[in-house]
Amino acid sequence: MSFEMTKGLFKYDFTDQHAILGIPLDAEFNDIRKRYMKIARRLHSDTCSFESQADKDWANQFLSKVVNPAYNKFSKESDRKEYSLLLAAIGKRVVKEQAKMQIESEAAKQLATTQNWEEAYKTAVSKLALKQYESVKETQEAIDQISELNMVYLLRKERMGGGAVAPISPIKDATPPPPPTPTPTPNPTPTPPKDDPRIEAYCRRAQGFMDSKNYAKASLELREVLKGAPKHSKAHAMLAMCYLEQNQATMAKLEMNKALASNPEEPTALEVKKKLEQASAKAKKGDDKPGFFASLFGGKKK
Repeated sequence: MSFEMTKGLFKYDFTDQHAILGIPLDAEFNDIRKRYMKIARRLHSDTCSFESQADKDWANQFLSKVVNPAYNKFSKESDRKEYSLLLAAIGKRVVKEQAKMQIESEAAKQLATTQNWEEAYKTAVSKLALKQYESVKETQEAIDQISELNMVYLLRKERMGGGAVAPISPIKDATPPPPPTPTPTPNPTPTPPKDDPRIEAYCRRAQGFMDSKNYAKASLELREVLKGAPKHSKAHAMLAMCYLEQNQATMAKLEMNKALASNPEEPTALEVKKKLEQASAKAKKGDDKPGFFASLFGGKKK
């Protein structure tokens, strides 16, 4: 069975777990759990009320292969943190690529132009969630529409800055309007520019923290570098190593790719790449420890 989803945030090679569960992006975990239990009762083979056997089979498979993994992403603090970081990165990408954005659903088009957008967003998501799992067709349509709402919500939130949010023009068909002129926001603590010698000081402090296995403080130092020099290959590579040492393979791979994009010969990034490939090989052979890199490489369960 195919469960391909390609609209909204799914267009950015991102699995929109919030859209799958039919919850707003700022939902609390207790609300996420309640929503999941409701969906699970709806789709489980023992309680599913879909009419045809084919639809019941679809519902059972969708529950196990899509809904359960979505809920599991919120169940552990480390997974929630990793997902939040990825979502933040997607938000910045949405802003950067907004000129190419295409909005299809009426709900998302209205959200793009309304003034009271935060309340309108939650109301629209809640309305779609009511019938999200009434049938196979409604499930797929609701997920697409909620993910488009999430995409517009992230765009407006990222553009918020320090003042009021101006409505954005909905994008129709394949003729997007020109991107708006960005409004500069104050930066009370400016970070050093890319060529500033203080960057090396940040990196040295980060390396010291890494040597003492204090990866949280090392990450803070490296993020300060990347604020002023977002393509600094060494900082991305060191941050990748921090994630790798904390068994956060997805984030390690993300930072490694950024480092290699800026400098294909970055030694620390190449070291991270080698270790990830070794872990992948072990996972495929079933030699890796339970859970280690499992989410990234799909190692054998034990």
